[in-house]
Amino acid sequence: MKNGRQKQILAIIATHDVETQEELIVRLKAGGFKATQATVSRDIRDLKLIKIATDNGHYKYAQSMNEDGKVNAKYDNVLRETVVSVRNAGTLVVIKTYTGMAMAAATAVDAMQMNCILGTIAGDDTIFVAVTDEVAGELIEQKIQNVIKNR
Repeated sequence: MKNGRQKQILAIIATHDVETQEELIVRLKAGGFKATQATVSRDIRDLKLIKIATDNGHYKYAQSMNEDGKVNAKYDNVLRETVVSVRNAGTLVVIKTYTGMAMAAATAVDAMQMNCILGTIAGDDTIFVAVTDEVAGELIEQKIQNVIKNR
């Protein structure tokens, strides 16, 4: 019962912008699953769902992991909202952010949990990402570019 309900929740949030637990309960009921608010709340916690901003200024539930299982959607939002530019300099990737946002963006980079990232250093508006080699530098630059181009 629980697994089926949780699979249904994932299917619902994949196809609809669900903003509240109440809306999720209604959609579950329409799919043949009866659930209380407390049950849905536990399911949200178990599934590690998060709320992310939509283009129209509202919020919706989303899975915390992207397809590659590496980057949390919340961190994608941080990168999207804070990064101004990213440039590869061989074994060092330089990321420019809005003033005061470098620490938050560096945390998002660290959350990528990529073995090729040796470490990050963040100032006020600049992050240095040390990587293992030049290919890794190109990879990191491209991954961050892909995230921020979807603003």
